[in-house]
Amino acid sequence: MRERLESLDVFRGITIASMMLVNNPGGAAVYPQLDHAEWNGWTFTDTVFPFFLWIVGVAMTLSFAKRRERGEDRGRLWLHTLRRAAILYAIGLFLAGFPYFHLDRIRLVGVLPRIAICYFVAATIFLFTRVRGQVVATVFLLIAYWMLMTLAPVPGLGPGHLEKGQNFSAYVDSLALSGHMWWHTKTWDPEGTVSTLPAIATTLFGILAGHLVRLRRDIAERAAWIFSTGAALMFVGLAMSAWLPINKSIWTSSYSVFMAGLANVEFGVIFWLLDGRGWKGWWSRPFAIYGMNAIAMFIAAGVVGRLLGLGDPSFQQAMFRSAFAPLASPVNASLLYAVANVVFFYLIAWLMYRRGWFLRF
Repeated sequence: MRERLESLDVFRGITIASMMLVNNPGGAAVYPQLDHAEWNGWTFTDTVFPFFLWIVGVAMTLSFAKRRERGEDRGRLWLHTLRRAAILYAIGLFLAGFPYFHLDRIRLVGVLPRIAICYFVAATIFLFTRVRGQVVATVFLLIAYWMLMTLAPVPGLGPGHLEKGQNFSAYVDSLALSGHMWWHTKTWDPEGTVSTLPAIATTLFGILAGHLVRLRRDIAERAAWIFSTGAALMFVGLAMSAWLPINKSIWTSSYSVFMAGLANVEFGVIFWLLDGRGWKGWWSRPFAIYGMNAIAMFIAAGVVGRLLGLGDPSFQQAMFRSAFAPLASPVNASLLYAVANVVFFYLIAWLMYRRGWFLRF
């Protein structure tokens, strides 16, 4: 196995570019697929976060398995994951507070904190179990969360409620995160406490896909296994949704399974095209460059986005109204602004790549 798997960098780059696209609209008017589903169901936007977690799992398998084969100590690797998770969490807190840092209401959870927690827990499971144990842990997390959401009683409501802000996950958030949740929701958090359990399962699905990548078979066969496993998981996730709807905001077990399957399918195709057929070139290289510095791009987007949000009207609003709004209809002008963000941050990634700057810790 080569030091880097280009198909994984490309898939990561496609995912980070997609994040830039959906997170940076110019105005309130957006195409439905470039916004989260209102509640149940899913859109293109709802694929971004679970794909990140799935990619973390695949990368973990490729990296840690090689290091274990070189004889590195399991305990030392575990301490490395603890340190890395702590740094990721700290960066998440920094972005949540920037630029004012109101510690009395800073959001304690979020995208990077959830990635940090999922990475650490999944890495611990990977380091101290074999494949069978990882499968058992994945199934256990999905079933445990399903049972909590449908059987655990919520004061004043009872068990089994899955409505927005009126479910077991929201109830636990109100106890554990009061005053420190996402400002859009205030009373519950889409990256909250209990819903992190199936998000860890999403990362474990990536670990299991990583084992398929490492099989001692030709690439076409490995890609076929990854793709067919993904198709099966998508079918299972859809079947599960008859009882527990696919829902990103509370990260239902059906959502975890379905999105892991979709990630398998998409990566299986990219893996076969790039590493199997050798179809690399102008179309894949920009995504690979994006993917090599994904965390740096995430941090840059967070800092720039918050700086552009300063002022009244904000710099972002002024820029959109003067440079983009006159060019097209509201929804297309908003899309043009989002595409400009994708290009802008790619230029940063390209400059970092050219200078050999890669954010690692």
